[in-house]
Amino acid sequence: MSTTDAVTFWDGVHAARPAADRPSPNVRLTETVTGLRPGDALDLGCGSGGDALWLARRGWRVTAADISAVAVGRLTALARSHGLHDRVTAVRLDLRASFPPGTFDLVTAHYLHTPYDLERSAVLSSAARALRTGGRLLVVDHGSTAPWSWDQDPAIRHPSAREVAAEMDLDPSVWTVERADASRRVAAGPDGRTAEVTDHVLLVRRTA
Repeated sequence: MSTTDAVTFWDGVHAARPAADRPSPNVRLTETVTGLRPGDALDLGCGSGGDALWLARRGWRVTAADISAVAVGRLTALARSHGLHDRVTAVRLDLRASFPPGTFDLVTAHYLHTPYDLERSAVLSSAARALRTGGRLLVVDHGSTAPWSWDQDPAIRHPSAREVAAEMDLDPSVWTVERADASRRVAAGPDGRTAEVTDHVLLVRRTA
């Protein structure tokens, strides 16, 4: 399917959700990154921008990428209104066609799922290669289907974190898997509903 189709779909998803003045960061981000020394971060699929803003408030310089112009526009406006415009750069980017330039101390990819063709393993491998020595890649995937998810296919399969790592085919002399597990939590959706969900969490550190 074309880039135009994907942009239209994701613009529609974000436009249908009310713009949040203070979007919340993802739980797996806050529990993983708290305590790390701030540096340069890349947020792949930034969505409403909760992660990017949370990182910026803690001293990180964040490049936030999303295919949706609606998401990017909202985050740009939020960063400005919160006085974080010098720490957050939001860019519209189709990861099927290109990857953000530069190297980073942290790359995050939360729920980077799409109904459109995307070579996720290639994107995540690029993310690992974009790490500086000592940097970390945090990949958080759905391990269950939330009631508010755009994908309600009952036949959907959620690969484990170790399966995701295996597909990336990382050289163990360069990258170390620090975490690969499933974790449950109670989450709230955009409409206020709550449900117990499972996250598949992968944390990779570049050692060389």
